[in-house]
Amino acid sequence: MSSHREAPEISKDPVADSSDLYAFVSPDKPDTVTLIANYVPMQLPAAGPNFFEFGDDVLYEIHIDNNGDGRPDLSYQFRFRTELANDRTFLYNTGPIESLDSENWNRKQFYSVTRVDAHGKSTVLAKKVPCPPCNIGPASIPDYGKLARDAVYRLGNGERVFAGQRADGFFVDLGAIFDLGTLRPLQNLHVIGKTLAEEGADAVNALDRMNVHSIALQIPLAEVRRGGRREVGADDAGAVIGVWTSASRRQVQVRQSDNLEDVFVGPQVQVSRLGNPLVNEVIIPMAQKDLFNSLPPAEDKRFAEFVERPELATLLPALYPGAFDNLAALNADETPRADLVAILLTGIPEGLIDGFQNSTGEVQADMLRLNTAIEPTDDENRFGILGGDLAGFPNGRRVRDDVVSVALRAVAGATAPLVVEDFEPDRAAAEVAQGLSAKDVSARFLDHFPYLGLPYDGFRNPR
Repeated sequence: MSSHREAPEISKDPVADSSDLYAFVSPDKPDTVTLIANYVPMQLPAAGPNFFEFGDDVLYEIHIDNNGDGRPDLSYQFRFRTELANDRTFLYNTGPIESLDSENWNRKQFYSVTRVDAHGKSTVLAKKVPCPPCNIGPASIPDYGKLARDAVYRLGNGERVFAGQRADGFFVDLGAIFDLGTLRPLQNLHVIGKTLAEEGADAVNALDRMNVHSIALQIPLAEVRRGGRREVGADDAGAVIGVWTSASRRQVQVRQSDNLEDVFVGPQVQVSRLGNPLVNEVIIPMAQKDLFNSLPPAEDKRFAEFVERPELATLLPALYPGAFDNLAALNADETPRADLVAILLTGIPEGLIDGFQNSTGEVQADMLRLNTAIEPTDDENRFGILGGDLAGFPNGRRVRDDVVSVALRAVAGATAPLVVEDFEPDRAAAEVAQGLSAKDVSARFLDHFPYLGLPYDGFRNPR
């Protein structure tokens, strides 16, 4: 998965789990950038009576670095508060919810938005903004689309914000990939391919018809670029931003009895973060995953060795004998994977790919890097840059990008020729894929903010 259960401790704390991060120039408003941070993953739509929500005790943040030091120059903080209208009922709602202030809705959630600049100055942009309810079903919510539209809120500097439940747009054949690295398009080459072939070759989107909670921001480009520049060329370092998201909890929680509210004291402690998809998932060793989640991107030099020599690159030749001989030779040479370091930790410098760069400098930091001067395209390629589409992953990440297949192909050696001139990728590297696309997401993506589809409802969901 992108980051749905990536580390031992955060897998036990889904309310604070940063599961996906998207960053792209808005296709319908190309003078803005859209950032989407997902939390509370793997939600079954039929979840009553206690439906999913953000944590009142969690500080959610989206960070933007525009000078390449791996530290935030701009952060947006989100704090939530839940209000119970009727303490004498077990019901989430006592009738149809037709508006965000409906008296039938018993458990409402609100949030504040605070903007923090590079000098630590905080400005509260909004207070008590309503979240929409969870999508229960047609009897409880006759028109969920209206509620979702009403929950899009305009902030002061031209920003727009949404926080609430959406359909999870991430697609992954999770069951196959973590079953000894089975890639269904190549399963006949797997070391136990005969057994796998008997089980069938169709990929399964493990997250289909599941929901997630999203925080989405749409921000004018000048607000996120270095120096506040409105116009900038794609070859200019000032066009590139690094983005990551985090979740933090107060250091101490005192549990109370007699229906008293718990007490939270001490500084905020980061428990989750996410930049590029799949880094903590498949690059960082199990023993260091929780540590990785607790640190800022500026500290990622300590994890660079796992990017330079990823374990998965050594597993592929072993799992698919004869299919990755060139990759095996590259591994045997102990050549550090400078291509992966560029993709994940520093950005891709100018000169490696015609007309493209998203470098943030020498500081090694796991951030989702986006060249904001590269315009969106109407003809998206799900393989992003590997498919010749410079507006796609790893130049930011759009909601339809097949980040799993892109990452697998890169690790398999498809991007090694960028820095190793005489290296020829194995033929199988171009075929590495999970066998899924955005078409395997049942909910329709939107062509406007907040882009992820409406959440599935429990009444009509087969799960």
